[in-house]
Amino acid sequence: MTTKTHETTPVLAIPATVARAATAAGAAITLGSTFLAWTWTAKFPGDLTVTGYPGGLQVLTLVGAALTLLFTLSGYGIKGLRWLTPGGTNSPVRLAALGLLGTMGFTVGAISVELGGVVNLEPGAWIGLVGAIIALVASLGLPHDQDITDTTNPSPLEKFLNSLRAPAPGRPKELPSWAEILIIVAAFGIGLFVVTYGIDTAYPELFVGYLIITGFAVTALFKAGLMARLSAITTKYRSIAVAAAFVAAAVFPFTQSTDQYTLIAVNILIFATVALGLNIVVGLAGLLDLGYVAFLGVGAYTAALVSGTSASAFGVQFPFWASVLLGAAVSLIFGVVIGAPTLRLRGDYLAIVTLGFGEIFRIAVGNLDGVSGPQVTNGPNGVPNIPDLNFFGYDFGESHTILGFELGAYANYYLLMLLAMILVVLVFSRAGSSRIGRAWVAIREDETAATAMGINGFRVKLIAFALGATLAGIAGTVQAHVQSTVVPEMYVFAGPVPPNSAFLLAAVILGGMGTISGPLIGAALLYMIPAKLQFLSDYQLLGFGLALILLMRFRPEGLIANRRAKLEYHETGQLDVPDETLAGTTSGTTKAGA
Repeated sequence: MTTKTHETTPVLAIPATVARAATAAGAAITLGSTFLAWTWTAKFPGDLTVTGYPGGLQVLTLVGAALTLLFTLSGYGIKGLRWLTPGGTNSPVRLAALGLLGTMGFTVGAISVELGGVVNLEPGAWIGLVGAIIALVASLGLPHDQDITDTTNPSPLEKFLNSLRAPAPGRPKELPSWAEILIIVAAFGIGLFVVTYGIDTAYPELFVGYLIITGFAVTALFKAGLMARLSAITTKYRSIAVAAAFVAAAVFPFTQSTDQYTLIAVNILIFATVALGLNIVVGLAGLLDLGYVAFLGVGAYTAALVSGTSASAFGVQFPFWASVLLGAAVSLIFGVVIGAPTLRLRGDYLAIVTLGFGEIFRIAVGNLDGVSGPQVTNGPNGVPNIPDLNFFGYDFGESHTILGFELGAYANYYLLMLLAMILVVLVFSRAGSSRIGRAWVAIREDETAATAMGINGFRVKLIAFALGATLAGIAGTVQAHVQSTVVPEMYVFAGPVPPNSAFLLAAVILGGMGTISGPLIGAALLYMIPAKLQFLSDYQLLGFGLALILLMRFRPEGLIANRRAKLEYHETGQLDVPDETLAGTTSGTTKAGA
């Protein structure tokens, strides 16, 4: 029998008052160092030579230092700051300090490597690094927010991991409705700024620093309980939160002066929309589809062949609404034709068949060149010169001035793709909460039991497969016009450039299966990272694999998980009956494995 203990000793034996003061001092030192020069030459991106004005990675370090300082001061119970930590008090400090040291250490390392040694560092960089080290070391002397239980002799690693855990926040004080709505608007406004900053990063070093500080900062906000409070408010005002999210997304192109980064945003929306369609198949119905990108290709090729391009074998030009309907219909037909004979399979056998379908599609469109087969898709050369859309006189290839802002061609496609995503989100949410959606979940959890309860498993799975294919086809019709060409190599199982079947499946798993926001976040991360870190193209798949391993170890339910997944993947640490009941009786039911 395991003896329960309650271990609250910090990782480092430092008096709590000294640790908190030293953490605040270290964060303040690093914050001040951002106003000093970190290097003597402007050859390093971001121009860190200016005194009195932070730039580039200094701005990110400034944010990390400010966040660490605010969380630390909140632990003093200072009026006006205590609201920052309704959940954990000290774990957010440690996480923010980790992010601060990570960003500061990366900057110092990048300057040394790119400029040829630490001799290129100015005193300001050393001051910032020392301050970050002091903040992190001192934060490890702060008490844990939660006790270590179910162990008699915790190891240093167990103590450290426990120091990053935090209790759930208590019931908040009731706020007026106008204040809660204002919080929602402010939260999505901040989210828009953070996402826009990440997309607009001009050089890889800045993007790496952005990933480090954002990752730790968001985790610290979760541990502090702020994200739980925000989630409760958005749940209360769900319609307002959804409207605010899409308004914030629609504002993005108005923040851009060129189309350089808007193109990245368009491709993220295409990737995210297709991932959300795959989430119906994988997340709700539990069907492992490894050839899903082929349905995106079906929609793209259909739209390309009826776009009026000179490379089309049919020589016809459909209006956009007709090509969207045709692309969706053809993808639906492919989904039914492929799904009908294969969905009686389960598990790995179904995965192998869908993988084969994806490869057959790519090979088939590559052979329809008039030599190996009929002249339909122009073979490996694809269908080029796809004209821009013209929807009721609105030319998507031209710049337009709206509300005093000039929107380029990719901004037009961004807004169009946002409308498509709204449609997909609406279909996903309605289908997931419907009778057929509950049947999908039942099939996913236990197909044999669901069949025994009267659910027609084959019909239900076929509907999921066909609906997912249709949504992918809709996204493909827009993708064809955005890329202005479609070729077979765009629709492979795995490759360094998303979207492909492996990255689509990873986006669903990374974000959180069965949720709406999860695949959107997963798709955004998996598209932005390869696009911004192109100098690591030879190691992208290696990093991708390592990230999945870490995800499976520490958060198997994904970044955004529903309640069912949290309960499934994590022990609650509770017995089935109270401790006092077991102690007061000679027999009782205990938790299996206890």
